Amino acid sequence: MSAVLSASSSPVPPPSAPLRHPHLVLWAVCALALMSTAGVALPYPILAPIFVGGPVDGFTHFAGLRPELLMGLALAVNPAGILMGSLVIGPMSDRYGRRRVLVITMTATLVGYGLSAFALASRDYPLFVLSRFATGLTEGNVAVVRALLADWHPQLERTRSFAWLNASLYIGWLVGPLLGGLTLPWGEAVPFLVAAAVLVPCFALLAFGLPDDRPTVPPTGSMLTAMRGQQSLGLIVQDPVLRHLALLQLAYTMGVNALYEFAPLWMLQQAGLDSRGIALVTAVQCAAMTAASVVAARIGSGPTPLHRAARFAVVAAIGLLALSLAPSWAGLALIPLLGVPLSFYNALMPAWMSERFAAHGQGRVMGLLTTVFCLSNTLIALVGGALGMLSARWIMLLGGTTCLLAAIGFIRFARRHS
Repeated sequence: MSAVLSASSSPVPPPSAPLRHPHLVLWAVCALALMSTAGVALPYPILAPIFVGGPVDGFTHFAGLRPELLMGLALAVNPAGILMGSLVIGPMSDRYGRRRVLVITMTATLVGYGLSAFALASRDYPLFVLSRFATGLTEGNVAVVRALLADWHPQLERTRSFAWLNASLYIGWLVGPLLGGLTLPWGEAVPFLVAAAVLVPCFALLAFGLPDDRPTVPPTGSMLTAMRGQQSLGLIVQDPVLRHLALLQLAYTMGVNALYEFAPLWMLQQAGLDSRGIALVTAVQCAAMTAASVVAARIGSGPTPLHRAARFAVVAAIGLLALSLAPSWAGLALIPLLGVPLSFYNALMPAWMSERFAAHGQGRVMGLLTTVFCLSNTLIALVGGALGMLSARWIMLLGGTTCLLAAIGFIRFARRHS
């Protein structure tokens, strides 16, 4: 019980100390998330053209391995880094303040993008993989900004705030791939330099847009002790309901990440698109997700958010299974449409979890969501790299299957725990 109580303490002002301009804080958080996500999303549509469509050299065929395998590893190490970082970034923001943690992590992320650009320019594959992993360690900021919004409930209504935040994240996923696809012809290192430049305005937002949320009482104990006591994975040991939900979320996000990670490879293999074409389709998908999130913000959570989230998971699973069989023209239309059920699910589930498991600490709960997402991302990237040597259709079939199993589990879970 003491561990739960300590985890629930938060350095931010209590609800009795109202925000002077809550909607300005919401807009600042959304703008921060947009620019940060644009940098994260920028490399995704360019890795397939770099590895699978690139020149045959020591970078794309390092150690004599197939480029699909090398691309899968490069895709896997970044979420693996986010996974490790998210174990502590969210909980540490509970302990030391959201804004302070964001400043440190974004500074390190900017340096990581510079290293990735240098590795590509020098055709150094091991350095590229290392830089992508190091960058991932500090990119798990979504948990922090979600926790920041959850801190200010009811001044900022949870479901609507998360929906607007998700819309901002999707706009970042729209802007990032466009920048990556359009700047890749100028040189493989250029997109990563652009990603670093996009982060620079974030520091002004951190300084002037977010309230100072440092704890009034200095934290006790060492950093290592805090990391052991507050890391997010400990929640699945403490709470059996949360453990069940995390397993379902893992299976569901396996399917989601199959789409996120390998839709570019599908478009390259099945439709013959280059980096600009991939960026355009990805941008349309993100635009659909943004519009769906705006609608979700207006609708709100409703009386049965779990049941509604489960239904959207079913729709996403059917869409992924269809993508594994669809001809190229139908797949190019289906990929953007899949963003709609994903957006509604992403607005409903975090808001419900924020309310249902608030006693564990918002940073820990949101950090667990990020941890599960990144674990599934790493797993599907490694498996997908091998399946990609056959066809990206097999990756979509695997993702659709895991997503469908999760959706069935969510329906049963909702009946028991709504």
